[in-house]
Amino acid sequence: MAHDLRIEVTRFSVDVDDAAGTVGASFDTTSLRVDTPMKDGKENPSALSDADKAKIAGQIRDDVLHSAKHPEARFQSRRVSKRADGGFDLEGDLTLHGTTRPLTARTELVAGKQQLDLALNQVDYGITPYKAMMGALKIQAVVKVRIVA
Repeated sequence: MAHDLRIEVTRFSVDVDDAAGTVGASFDTTSLRVDTPMKDGKENPSALSDADKAKIAGQIRDDVLHSAKHPEARFQSRRVSKRADGGFDLEGDLTLHGTTRPLTARTELVAGKQQLDLALNQVDYGITPYKAMMGALKIQAVVKVRIVA
């Protein structure tokens, strides 16, 4: 049964320097946990047991992100500009899995909070998309990331 996963990062920090107009964020890659499986855009909590969710989170940390070697993902902006609609345009660098690449992102004001949606290609950061059971189980190369703050 194919499903997507909603994964949470439980330890992170965000630093906003209003005077410099910059944003820095770091995410503890060892703090990932599987929140719930998703099916057709809806939560499907009965699809996985707590033990299954813990096992998958461990595989993501150990076999995909190699968190023991790369315990932190970091974004540092070079430019932040506020738009008239209340959102922000960000330009900076994302370091993930020991690889730093430029990143341009856009936030939207949603229900009073900033929401950032982006797609990251794992291969761009030196990550081999996870496969198991001779390819029957695999993670797509492009993963969707949503940050709400």
